[in-house]
Amino acid sequence: MASLTIRKLDDAVKTYLRLRSAKNRRSVEEEVRVILRELIEGREEPLTPFSAPPAVSTAPTPQRTGALPEASVTLIIGGGIAAYKSLDLIRRLKERRVEVRCVLTKAAQQFVTPLAVSALSHERVYTDLFDPQSEFDAGHIRLARDCDLIVVAPATADLLAKMANGHADDLASAILLATNRKVLLAPAMNPLMWSNAATRRNVAQLQRDGVVLIGPNSGEMAEAGEAGIGRMSEAIEIAKAAERLLRPPVPKPLAGKRMLITAGPTHEPIDPVRYIANRSSGKQGFAIAAAAQAAGAEVILVSGPVDLDDPAGVTVKHVESARQMLEQVQAALPADIAIFAAAVADWRVANEGEQKLKKTAAGMPPLQLVENPDILATISKLTDKRPPLVIGFAAETEHLIDNAKSKLARKGCDWIVANDVSPATGVMGGDRNTVHLLSRKNGGKDGEIAVDSWPVMTKEQVAIELVAHVARSVTGKSRETAS
Repeated sequence: MASLTIRKLDDAVKTYLRLRSAKNRRSVEEEVRVILRELIEGREEPLTPFSAPPAVSTAPTPQRTGALPEASVTLIIGGGIAAYKSLDLIRRLKERRVEVRCVLTKAAQQFVTPLAVSALSHERVYTDLFDPQSEFDAGHIRLARDCDLIVVAPATADLLAKMANGHADDLASAILLATNRKVLLAPAMNPLMWSNAATRRNVAQLQRDGVVLIGPNSGEMAEAGEAGIGRMSEAIEIAKAAERLLRPPVPKPLAGKRMLITAGPTHEPIDPVRYIANRSSGKQGFAIAAAAQAAGAEVILVSGPVDLDDPAGVTVKHVESARQMLEQVQAALPADIAIFAAAVADWRVANEGEQKLKKTAAGMPPLQLVENPDILATISKLTDKRPPLVIGFAAETEHLIDNAKSKLARKGCDWIVANDVSPATGVMGGDRNTVHLLSRKNGGKDGEIAVDSWPVMTKEQVAIELVAHVARSVTGKSRETAS
């Protein structure tokens, strides 16, 4: 079935379809297909009656979040020879995880076909303002607002004139007049058309209106013997400009700061083949390192043995034992912030066997344990090179807050991140965490400890939230010092 045509629907069903398709960022036709598929699979949603459709919102659609946030673009292809470049532009945008819906003007269809555009975008192509299937749900309004950015490439002299003067006599110009999204124009035309006083007035007006332009470039034209300014920017240039508008640079609140982080377990050898360890996966510490790097910090991560890829842009020092970890931590000083998320073994064997220990008739060979160095306490109590902010982790199986408060006082650090690691929680080795941030009130002057309990989050979310707290604290202290 190539397309769906639905007639004689009552207003309640029409409204339901419009609202559901808008919520899911799909066309009504696509939404009907989803509903039919869900119906066949036996998991359809009930139709909710609506007395009246809601007012159309003019507020910008919130950006979608995620490690690699997706975005959507309405691409308007104007009628010029440069339209062939729009096919490459679709591919370049999709490489950047951008959904592309395309609109072809009548003139554009003389240069590229809807079939070619649809094949590359994997979406239906829109061409007609009065298309009954599209306008069933005010298609031009949806195309104008159900996106994060509108790109016009090529933006012909005719399209620039229509935009500057508020014309809306076809689908493309109606979308551009009805949108409240950012618009990126990639002009393309003959050099004399570009330099014409009328075009210059139109461009100046559009720039005053807040439209963003890329190009045109200088070079040879399609017409023989013609050269000058008027070539449409290359697809890769337009895609990069679109990405800058869709995903503006993330603030770097920790730029210029050096952060030291420990992660994972330590392995304390018993003999050449056995060791003492714990169940730490290192996921939380690695997530903190990645979040700190994204916030602009220079990050040194000292990690015990883990089965994780090193975070991009982070200096990683791999170690085995607690003593090796302490050595690398001390070598990484000075630092502005130190976060000790590693689950360091408290004890090690006093005398490591040079050969594999054997069973004997007398039973298990005696293992004398000695205490490992306390990395958190050692760094917290330094008189020289102590980081201004030292954060420890308290992984407990009982009396979580009481034990964390005791650890904060005993170790001498500034904050403690406490979490319950009893087997029922699945935190050790899992992907989610529930933490409590303990800090000293009023800088510890009155001995009171504040407890900030966070909801269940992924370890990546915990890392982002913790780094945000660190950034606010560091920024606040910097302001106090400056004043």
